[in-house]
Amino acid sequence: MLYLYLDESGDLGFDFVNKKPSVHFTIAVLAVKGHENNRAIGSAVRMTIRRKLRPPGGKISPEIKGHSAQLEVKRYFYRKVAGTDFRVYGITFNKRLTFRFLAEDKERIYNFISRLVLEKVDMADTKVRVILTVDKSKTMPGIRDFNALVLAHLKSRLDPRIPLEIVHRSSQEAPQLQAVDLFAWGIFRRYERGDAEWRDEFSGKIVFDGLYEG
Repeated sequence: MLYLYLDESGDLGFDFVNKKPSVHFTIAVLAVKGHENNRAIGSAVRMTIRRKLRPPGGKISPEIKGHSAQLEVKRYFYRKVAGTDFRVYGITFNKRLTFRFLAEDKERIYNFISRLVLEKVDMADTKVRVILTVDKSKTMPGIRDFNALVLAHLKSRLDPRIPLEIVHRSSQEAPQLQAVDLFAWGIFRRYERGDAEWRDEFSGKIVFDGLYEG
């Protein structure tokens, strides 16, 4: 079984005059082989939340976020999963240099970058089943467009006998989405702020980290 989790960091705003959008936008994929490894990552997320995000006398945080979690929290999580079989793939683009003409068609940009990063995922020895989980943030038309594009791409790379499924879940339903959010933020932060401190922690798991320049 190959589990894929896709998430992004940054935003798709292009108004650099009146607003302050991010300059970069990153989409990352977490690829996990096998049920046990997949379960281990989900368990590590839940354990990190219980042990590191419970304020004294306060409510426990519902999830870990890459942009708000302290580096100590991220390191704690990574120590729990460092021995797990997974890989990270990411593609980042500079919005000042690319896609300005598509500023009003954000879904198209998102789908295009998603396809590019999924092209980098090694599926050569996939034998059983592939499940791609995406954060549930799209409208139904957006989900249909995304699924149609990605399914066509992934099917072209897989043996027709291998089942393929795309599901859209919240990050609380699928805690592994919180893990890929952490990794996506680390990659994004390197390009956006020149800060690679968190990315360096998990760099050994990164198979591809590319900058798309058109």
